[in-house]
Amino acid sequence: MGAERLPTTDNGGSVEAPLILGLQPAALIDHVARVDWSLLDQIAGERGGSIPVSIEEVESILSEVKTHILSSPEEPSPMRTMAGGSVTNTIRGLSVGFGVSCGLVGAYGDNQQGQCFVSNMSFSGVNISRLRMKKGPTGQCVCLVDESGNRTMRPSLASAVKIQADELTREDFKGSKWLVLRFAMMNFEVTKAAIRIAKQEGVFVSMDLASFEMVRNFRTSLLELLESGDIDLCFANEDEAAELVRGEQNTDPEVALEFLAKHCQWAVVTLGPNGCIAKHGKETVRVQAIGETKATDATGAGDLFAGGFLYGLVKGLTLEECCKVGSCSGGAVIRSLGGEVTTENWQWMRKQLQIKGLPVPDTHI
Repeated sequence: MGAERLPTTDNGGSVEAPLILGLQPAALIDHVARVDWSLLDQIAGERGGSIPVSIEEVESILSEVKTHILSSPEEPSPMRTMAGGSVTNTIRGLSVGFGVSCGLVGAYGDNQQGQCFVSNMSFSGVNISRLRMKKGPTGQCVCLVDESGNRTMRPSLASAVKIQADELTREDFKGSKWLVLRFAMMNFEVTKAAIRIAKQEGVFVSMDLASFEMVRNFRTSLLELLESGDIDLCFANEDEAAELVRGEQNTDPEVALEFLAKHCQWAVVTLGPNGCIAKHGKETVRVQAIGETKATDATGAGDLFAGGFLYGLVKGLTLEECCKVGSCSGGAVIRSLGGEVTTENWQWMRKQLQIKGLPVPDTHI
């Protein structure tokens, strides 16, 4: 109710369905800043995680950021504002950096932040015809990055407009090859509906485990999704993987990988500067990280890794090659602030792909 679909962005005639479709139930704007430790000490919750907060708390943190900014010669702008969200980062990266036909399904508010989100996605070549505009606010998130490049996120989505489960249609998913989504309890019913319709349309489903807090607090619901057999590809970082097998004698990433591989065709555990491990069928690979081990900002590293890995899959690359492409794109985003890769860093990624004998996307960056 009150939702208005965006028009398609074609130049006449019908538009082919996006090859990869992202589910971003509530559009989100990220405010990313490099700050000193003292600000992080003032904020409730564990460092490095993602805990929902009120919009008042977001505004309070933003008002404090100015006095805690870490200046950097590489980052002339102390704060970057951009369309955010894990799925958005993956989809934008696939579109801009890899030239893959992508789209988003979800909702955004009828305010300045909503327009900012739509403009960023449209400019990035993402099909936005499945986004609905609704009356109300757009989600916002503060991403605080410390001097080691680790990010602490505080999203405000409770009052943000979002797409409802009963608003999703088979037309949203028809013709796509992959659906990309993120595990989140706030959107659990929407997520389940999207997976059900995607499967009816023969679409593969890729899921990211979101955060260690999400895995810790909602493990039963997560297992429900994994054990359904409807998740074809699952990504977890090292912290999420440890939470997944908490209580086991051995909580090594390899144990979590085996656990995920029991339920998914492809399972990947990213290990930060130590690269990643992945399994498909009986094949298991370990790939080293590519590029600097010291991140300027780890925001979006997993999201862009997922984009590179998915690009490899749709191109028919081997499991090891998919991991290497993912490592290149994940390595590109951590070289600057925020989950949006700069033109310079896309060029860095292309150079890394060439060096490693991997296919270089046919894009004009």
